[in-house]
Amino acid sequence: MTTDRSASSGPALLEVIDVTKSFGAVAAVQGVGFPLYAGEAHALVGENGAGKSTIVKMLAGVHRPDTGTLRADGRDVVFHSPADAKAAGIAVIYQEPTLFPDLSVAENIAMGNAPLTRLRQIDRKTMRATAERLFARLGVRVDPDRPARGLSIADQQIVEIAKALSMRARVLIMDEPTAALSGVEVERLFSVVRSLRDEGAAIMFISHRFEEITALCQRVTIMRDGRHVCTERVEDLTVDDMIRRMVGRDLSALFPKQDVTPGEEVLRVEGLSREGVFRDISFTVRAGEIVALAGLVGSGRSEVMQAVFGVDPYDRGTVTFGGKRLKPGNPRAAMAAGMALVPEDRRQQGLVMELSIERNVTLPRSGALARLGLLFGGAERREATDWTERLRTKFGRLSDAVGTLSGGNQQKVVLAKWLATGPRLLIVDEPTRGIDVGTKAEVHRLMSQLAADGMAVVMVSSELPEVLGMADRVLVLREGHLVAEISREDATEESVMYAAMGQQVAA
Repeated sequence: MTTDRSASSGPALLEVIDVTKSFGAVAAVQGVGFPLYAGEAHALVGENGAGKSTIVKMLAGVHRPDTGTLRADGRDVVFHSPADAKAAGIAVIYQEPTLFPDLSVAENIAMGNAPLTRLRQIDRKTMRATAERLFARLGVRVDPDRPARGLSIADQQIVEIAKALSMRARVLIMDEPTAALSGVEVERLFSVVRSLRDEGAAIMFISHRFEEITALCQRVTIMRDGRHVCTERVEDLTVDDMIRRMVGRDLSALFPKQDVTPGEEVLRVEGLSREGVFRDISFTVRAGEIVALAGLVGSGRSEVMQAVFGVDPYDRGTVTFGGKRLKPGNPRAAMAAGMALVPEDRRQQGLVMELSIERNVTLPRSGALARLGLLFGGAERREATDWTERLRTKFGRLSDAVGTLSGGNQQKVVLAKWLATGPRLLIVDEPTRGIDVGTKAEVHRLMSQLAADGMAVVMVSSELPEVLGMADRVLVLREGHLVAEISREDATEESVMYAAMGQQVAA
């Protein structure tokens, strides 16, 4: 990823001036201010709970500041609704996709801005052509006519980005847009963002990936506990500087991996194949070991582990767990044997967003907690309290809907939900996707402690620093094939990426 310092600041298209926002007794934002300049990408960073999402929602017209001012093109503005923000030329790409699953991709992109014929009917031909043009601009192939339901997270993000671009906004706010994209897709996106910036747009970019911030942004605003810490030129700060100002800890503390001598074999996968997805996958995992599955998006990492857990079927091969062969396509058998799967998409696959925190934590154990067929709140609450405290989860009340939590705390609830079952093997798919650097360190600490206590851990991750920092062994997949197994001692960014891209490591 190249570093770009070429853009020069134009006038401030949007200014946040000393804004505050409270929800009841909780002060989410206190006295925060910064400018967004034309022709510049501006990073907004901070831990989950630092107030970034509240700032975004104020700029999007979802919330109004209690005090302070928003200024667009030099004039004070008040956004009473998202429509006001859009009319002011502000477009927001949120971290989690918000598509209508039963509408087509083209219809999602045109939502709220559909082209009309002379007879005031939706011009579907133009709508489809617009979607195709936007995808061509992004350098991706997505069928405009296919339903949004079933799209991968990467493709959902691409559709969201295309939707924002179709609005021709002058201020583009991007909240973790690259969380589920491959390196190639990120570079394509960044080329689009650079072109928009060079045309005079102002970009506000929220990311927990510091290499993206240094590659794309010219200025950074750091928040902590709802307060403004600093606004600086990116070139004047190192990554360690940013982390210290965010959380008060150094980069080395992000991967607290303990050295553990692996124990007995827990999982054996032999010749696992699924037509068109993966072929002839074989590996083992031992107690106390963290094994990482690495590879580019589309390499088959998640699909292999979903097949191992029984969520997806497979055509050939065997999965042996604890010395016993598991039936394919039977996640209940995998759970009963002592296996747990934390999925990549926590909102769609890991949690029931409308249910309470305590109900989500205890869902897999509701049968064991019930008495005479009835589930009593006291048993749920005790178990949920135990695990949320162990994982240092931040929340108001256990009875609050889990959807009210920050992304990092939602991830902790998913982990609590499965750890409460007492598994021997924990499969975690993108364990720190979209969560802040401080929470990442806590999740890594937990994974390391679980392994030290004898649990086997399989981690699917697209973040190379995470793979190198936490794994005892790295299994690299490429186009559905297991192409390399690399020990912790031999694993480097170069060796993993060369294998993932089908290249030989340079001598």
